[in-house]
Amino acid sequence: MPKMKSNSAAKKRFKVTKNGHIKRYKSGKSHILTKKTSKRKRNLRQGTLVSKTQEKTIKTLIQG
Repeated sequence: MPKMKSNSAAKKRFKVTKNGHIKRYKSGKSHILTKKTSKRKRNLRQGTLVSKTQEKTIKTLIQG
């Protein structure tokens, strides 16, 4: 059986932290920013961790 290829899109979007969790960035920060409040835009800047239910799926995509 051939080796699995890692997903290039997933590699660019997710990073594995030191503890093995997966970090992601929030969506909605690229356009239509005029109607969003400063507080909302500021909170979109910070990264967050992927939910436990999605962790296994994303790890397989990244590692391939």
